[in-house]
Amino acid sequence: MIKLIDHVYVIINYTTMYSILEKFICSKGDISSQKLEVIKSLFTPLKTKRNEILIQYDEVCKNYYFINKGCIRLFTTTKEGTDISRYFAFEGNFATALPSFIDQKPTHEYLQTIEKAELLCISRSDFHHLVDTIPQFAKIYTEILELGFIIAQKRIYGFQGFDALDKVKWLIEYQPQLLLRVSNRMAASYLGISPSTLSRIKSKL
Repeated sequence: MIKLIDHVYVIINYTTMYSILEKFICSKGDISSQKLEVIKSLFTPLKTKRNEILIQYDEVCKNYYFINKGCIRLFTTTKEGTDISRYFAFEGNFATALPSFIDQKPTHEYLQTIEKAELLCISRSDFHHLVDTIPQFAKIYTEILELGFIIAQKRIYGFQGFDALDKVKWLIEYQPQLLLRVSNRMAASYLGISPSTLSRIKSKL
């Protein structure tokens, strides 16, 4: 299969690209091979560069992404140009600018691959077609929404009254991949502390 990205054609191995998605779907419950093939047929493989923007600020989100390899970051910027990271997703997970994906209004965030990534992309219309016609996929969507809500709540309420050390300890407990895969600058912007403070705390843990 061939996919056009930034005017460059890349040849993508079909079997490899879909194996992780297939494993993810099958882990959620029994599903027939026929339905599984229908789901896979609506995802388009693509490869991205490091720091490639998938969704621009003020753009209406039209796609959902499943991550085979790499990491996706959702972030916004202040008036001063400082990044504020809101969410990170790694291999075996879905990612998008969810509020815009749901209400089809311009997003006030960016969606970015911070590593070279191998993704599977599905359009909003195809995504909702699967939700409406395949119960197992509808269950996956429900779990995505629930997990996103839980993580957001833990971050919001878990950070209340936390100093910098407590925030880093929280990250180690709930999202340990961040400190291993993400730069200090991005992780610090997620925690609301300075990169130097994060480096100092990490050196003592």
